[in-house]
Amino acid sequence: MCILKGKEIVIGVTGGIAICKSPELLREMVKCGAKVQVVMTKHAQEFITPLTFQTLSGNLVITQLFHLLPESKISHVALAERADMIVIAPTTANILGKIANGIGDDMLSTLVMAAKCPVLLAPAMNYRMWANPAVQRNVKHLKQDGYHLIEPGFGDLACGEEGKGRMAEVEEILEEMEEVLTGKDLQGERILITAGPTQEPLDPVRFISNRSSGKMGYALAHVAQKRGAEVILISGPTSLIPPRKVKFIKVGTALEMREATLREFQEATVVIKSAAVADYRPTVKEERKLKKSDSSITLALEKNPDILEELGKNKGSRILIGFAAETERLIKNAQDKLKAKNLDLIIANDVSQENSGFSSDTNQVKIIDQEGTIEDLPLLPKGEVAELILNRLKEMRKRKG
Repeated sequence: MCILKGKEIVIGVTGGIAICKSPELLREMVKCGAKVQVVMTKHAQEFITPLTFQTLSGNLVITQLFHLLPESKISHVALAERADMIVIAPTTANILGKIANGIGDDMLSTLVMAAKCPVLLAPAMNYRMWANPAVQRNVKHLKQDGYHLIEPGFGDLACGEEGKGRMAEVEEILEEMEEVLTGKDLQGERILITAGPTQEPLDPVRFISNRSSGKMGYALAHVAQKRGAEVILISGPTSLIPPRKVKFIKVGTALEMREATLREFQEATVVIKSAAVADYRPTVKEERKLKKSDSSITLALEKNPDILEELGKNKGSRILIGFAAETERLIKNAQDKLKAKNLDLIIANDVSQENSGFSSDTNQVKIIDQEGTIEDLPLLPKGEVAELILNRLKEMRKRKG
């Protein structure tokens, strides 16, 4: 479930060309179930009319400082009291300076002065303006005062030049909003997560691998980081974009994954092994592409090291969580693996079932612990499965003290 559902969000819109992204940001918030109120500055109305935002939000857009809400309350005071979050996108250099220096001379700046909720700023301006010492002093001051700021990106600007000044993309702003509003119940944990497949090269063109997409591991990394953990994500080859603010390590083979995992394992407090590591690799990697011939070929394979078993033997006080992707005898195979690898928890799923396991955005799993308790989850989006797995992690941490 989206963390924004049911939240009272105020979007402040200021005058800049990046305002073209603001309607899409509003649309995505509404899709998540947020109740959104838009506040526009005078200059913002030079770019887009209030009617656009009114249509998308279903609420009257506030443009005047002393606008009265339907309940006859002064808007900047009433909104400040009930808002769960204020997002200003785009945030111009002008509004940055006002907020940093406590100036409230229009509806938006006055609202921020009265607010106790989190305020997220998404700056957008010319790269020279962003680099201006006065702007950077204001940015530093705002961060010290507890404001949340998602820095602009590098790229083409409205002036025709290139540099750092583009407003963050809608997806990045939504992700930052979710992080700000999420409780930090995993703060202090250093969670090592492995994800995706490994690829064991046969020659420069071909390899042995499996169907793992990495989606479950990436979902775990994303949720754990939002909940305050320091996250290290070690991933085999996937098409996924790594979550922001995690330490990302890309590997190819099982041996590379083992090396990276053992290196990061030393400082980890929790390890979640969701990667589908190849059990075998070709004994010989050909230097040149194997050419097709009329005769059959036989591949000689050798066993890869069992990374999970190695971690289990040396886990110490760490919490170790593994996955069991099975096509038969799901519970029995998962329980055997839990015991053999010295795991605290194992996540079992039948990958032969539709919409469960590899490549799917959903998963249906059973969470099994050392006491033999089996929690049978329904088919859920992998993000929600990740939340529930991390809830169990939190419970285990409480029991272990």
